[in-house]
Amino acid sequence: MSADPSASDLIRRVRAGEQGARDALFDRYHAYLHVLARAQLGRHLRGKCDSSDVVQETLLEAHRDLAAFQGSTEPELLAWLRRILSHNLFNEARRFGAQQRDTSREVSLDQVRAGVEHSSVALARGIAADTPTPSQVASQRESAVRLADALAKLPEDYRDVLVLRIFEELPAEEVAQRMNRTAGAIRMLQMRALQALREVMGASS
Repeated sequence: MSADPSASDLIRRVRAGEQGARDALFDRYHAYLHVLARAQLGRHLRGKCDSSDVVQETLLEAHRDLAAFQGSTEPELLAWLRRILSHNLFNEARRFGAQQRDTSREVSLDQVRAGVEHSSVALARGIAADTPTPSQVASQRESAVRLADALAKLPEDYRDVLVLRIFEELPAEEVAQRMNRTAGAIRMLQMRALQALREVMGASS
């Protein structure tokens, strides 16, 4: 079992002014935010923006504005981080749409927020064989962070196929075009990637 402090404990320590607690708190959510950002950027911006930049901006804002966060639990913190991420993704989508002068590319903040929440639910659902109920998904928010951390440890092609197929929900044929493979090869790659993900998660549990 991990000896890492809980998110609630770190939040309390940040508010008590403990040095280093703020960095320790936000460092654990980098992979989680990256998966959510990548899924939305793929949907709205077609690879025109670097998800790492959006995540960095989100974490910098979270560092700066943590005093405004009123919650005390990890699910509350994740919801707050997703709201910040959604705003930054929306700003990127709006900036890209303005550059292209293409109103068909415009998306609303509500659309981006809904997309982020949808990806978060997909991440929380993770590699379960059956789709859980909404209440089960809500109780698994913390496991979504662990799943994102495991994804970050996989080879790049495994990460890519899982993000595209599960979190962007693209058909195998479209993923095949993006990854220069056949649809059948993509389905096999997805199976191997899921198995590798399960093994990483099992080793870290």
